[in-house]
Amino acid sequence: MSIRRLPEHLVNRIAAGEVVERPASALKELVENAIDAGASRIAVRIAAGGTDMIEVTDDGCGMDRDEMALALERHATSKLPDDAIEAVETLGFRGEALPSIASVARLTLESRVRGSDGWARVVDNGELVEEGPAALPPGTRVRVEQLFARVPARRKFLRSARAEYAACLDTVRRLAMARPDIGFSLEHDGRRTLSVQPDESRPDRVAALTDRALIENSVSIDFEREGLVLGGVAGLPTFNRGIADHQYLFVNGRPVKDRLLTGAVRGAYAEMLARDRHPVVALFLDVPTDVVDVNVHPAKTEVRFRDPQLVRGMIVSGLRRALDAAGHRSVQRPDDAALDMWQRDTVAPPPDPTLWNRDEALPAHAFSSVQDRRPSFIAPPLPQARAEMAAEPVPQAVQYPMGVARGQVAKTYIVAEAEDGLVIVDQHAAHERLVLERMRRAMADGGVASQRLLMPEVVELDEPACDRLEERAGELAAFGLELDRFGPRAVIVRAVPAVLGGGDPAGLIADLADELAGYDEALSLKERIDHVAATMACHGSVRAGRVLSVAEMNALLREMEVTPHSGQCNHGRPTWVKLAHGDIEKLFGRK
Repeated sequence: MSIRRLPEHLVNRIAAGEVVERPASALKELVENAIDAGASRIAVRIAAGGTDMIEVTDDGCGMDRDEMALALERHATSKLPDDAIEAVETLGFRGEALPSIASVARLTLESRVRGSDGWARVVDNGELVEEGPAALPPGTRVRVEQLFARVPARRKFLRSARAEYAACLDTVRRLAMARPDIGFSLEHDGRRTLSVQPDESRPDRVAALTDRALIENSVSIDFEREGLVLGGVAGLPTFNRGIADHQYLFVNGRPVKDRLLTGAVRGAYAEMLARDRHPVVALFLDVPTDVVDVNVHPAKTEVRFRDPQLVRGMIVSGLRRALDAAGHRSVQRPDDAALDMWQRDTVAPPPDPTLWNRDEALPAHAFSSVQDRRPSFIAPPLPQARAEMAAEPVPQAVQYPMGVARGQVAKTYIVAEAEDGLVIVDQHAAHERLVLERMRRAMADGGVASQRLLMPEVVELDEPACDRLEERAGELAAFGLELDRFGPRAVIVRAVPAVLGGGDPAGLIADLADELAGYDEALSLKERIDHVAATMACHGSVRAGRVLSVAEMNALLREMEVTPHSGQCNHGRPTWVKLAHGDIEKLFGRK
């Protein structure tokens, strides 16, 4: 077969394959052009996840008639005034976006320079079909319609409209986070889903686009080393998520997804997070243009550093220094012990009868406190030094492999005496495994029993997370979790799995939404039963820090003895360890 020169329309379609992978890719290119044009406000409208229509309007510098014609030609750009491509500071610079998009869609380009008239050009799948005057305010408006309509091989590989919308939302969110000086808005199918005002501070912009609670549960980063400047916001280790999608990384204002930077974040939090949890961070790295190459990926989502170890070390050091300065700070939530005082019906110890036989009259002010939860004349038990009388004979250790409970340490670990040694049990890890196995058995028997909530709980999430939960609502019902959509950004939980008890529905729903983001749409939840059940079990298990009675501790030990895989929790950590008699004797020098 002889070599031939490819025709222009085919060259453009090949370029489009590199640049325009899905609607979010086209949207990214258009919004980056608006940012590079000096816009102070950018409005985005999309329909059907961007497959039917994408429109980006800005108030930037605009283009005249001749520049518009040139902008639709390949490798034509205003962002490289000379040949120094290594010194580029704009987001776009290849000059391929507009002609590539126009080769696989109907593109309408309208623009107006301040002080002159507007002009419009319409290109339908690579052919100019219309041009003429246009009425619009100063700036540029680009509309892309019917993306890949004439390329069915590409269009059939697009995902659902909801999935494509979620990708578009993530693209706008990252670009808006990079430029807090610019106002952004996003409308999907006529409904506004994102809106931020210009000239916000960086922490406020990050919190507005992620989680408002991040402001109170984060530390600011300001670190400099050898000409490199690291700034941003890092969530406290206790303010974490189930997936790594809540990590936003920027290099010279450019959103990137770089393995080096992601690995550095993971390394900085390595000793503070479990392996299945991920921090919430937004890091902004500013470096001289000669130490980073942004021209290594067609979509400009990856970068390459001249000294990667310097960058990695700087991120790890900057994050750890900021987190160390946070000291003992943790997530700012209401104190669980204080809430338990109102939620649990505990049996108070009987008062001393002699207190009621006194002849002295009670002072008048005593009657004003009859509604106190605990009478002032009964001393509250000390939580860390309780002594509990056995209600029934203590079982013999020889009867049970896991022994019998002798006490609780730090409200977290059960100490039990076995026939051949001392057993220490992590109560949360152990109960987590027991709940998981109960759910597995229930699923094998046809479904998990649900417990309806007396007051349904509304859980607020971002719209893509709500979409994922709504799509899987029928499958989640088989796990005993009943929920419905409650507006664009919330779901209402009506029932939870009975094996979980009350638990924390909001935390469970948030983690499940994160888990669903990583699942293939073709897989049913029953094919991922272990992951879903493990997430639910974690929220339904006995928490560290809860005081257990002797009866509760022994019941936990007995269930562990008859439950398969009870030796490790759902995350692979051990649930109990044993010190044999011989080991204890060695510790005290008896052997």
